[in-house]
Amino acid sequence: MESNFKLNNLLDKNKGIIRTAQALEAGLDKPDFYKYIKDNKLERVSHGIYATEGAWIDELYILHLRSEQAIFSHDTALLLHGMTDREPAYPSITVKTGYNPSHFIVEGIKVYTVKQELLELGKTTAKTQFGHTVPVYDIDRTICDIVRSRNKLEFQTVQNALKAYVRRKDKNLNSLMQYASMFGAESIVRGYMELLL
Repeated sequence: MESNFKLNNLLDKNKGIIRTAQALEAGLDKPDFYKYIKDNKLERVSHGIYATEGAWIDELYILHLRSEQAIFSHDTALLLHGMTDREPAYPSITVKTGYNPSHFIVEGIKVYTVKQELLELGKTTAKTQFGHTVPVYDIDRTICDIVRSRNKLEFQTVQNALKAYVRRKDKNLNSLMQYASMFGAESIVRGYMELLL
């Protein structure tokens, strides 16, 4: 009974979503957890991830749970920061070079790679539309990534992102230029900023 109480609390805390790993960390063994899943009619939404019948399935949160090292970036980061109202058809994530993203690419997820030492640079968190906290790059790193990947994105996305950035009170041009320098894109980013500011 105590295990059911723990699982119910985990489900409440995570808005109806639970991972097998969370149940094991809470002290349950797999057979008890699978019995709980069956008894409570939880739905499998991904490998090791289950949801209650009435839970809103937050695709970004599920993607985060599937690969906790992935960081939301590019047009998905723009959405999470409120810099666009256009939801991308497929999420964009950044992972370290050497990570095998083939299972994400098959699903249409846009995967960008960077060196391990640059992966955490500018990492912060944001809330999804369903209220879950997920990792995302800050607005300055996001703009740096948008400019660096401008040839892979729609022109309108790049243009609107830059305009939204210069209007932000919380922008940090020093951080932006520092990120640009670390990615070897300082002159390109500086050129865009000089045009817009």
